[in-house]
Amino acid sequence: MNNLDPLLSAQQLADYLEVPLATLYAWRHRGEGPPGFRAGKHLRYRWSDIDQWIHHRMASSVSSTTGGDPRDDGRAQGDR
Repeated sequence: MNNLDPLLSAQQLADYLEVPLATLYAWRHRGEGPPGFRAGKHLRYRWSDIDQWIHHRMASSVSSTTGGDPRDDGRAQGDR
């Protein structure tokens, strides 16, 4: 029985997320992307970490679109 979490390479993750590989590296450099680790000289990502990162991003984007001042209708101050 194999209970190990599947690992993805940086290229596999970039393909899955449909972003350029350079974007994934930029996110990693800025600390914005899913957590990864080095296995020797190879960068790997655990599927559970990716899944958690995606769910966190989805929750953050939903709360940011529903939060804020209820009087703010998205128009600029001069347009009201």
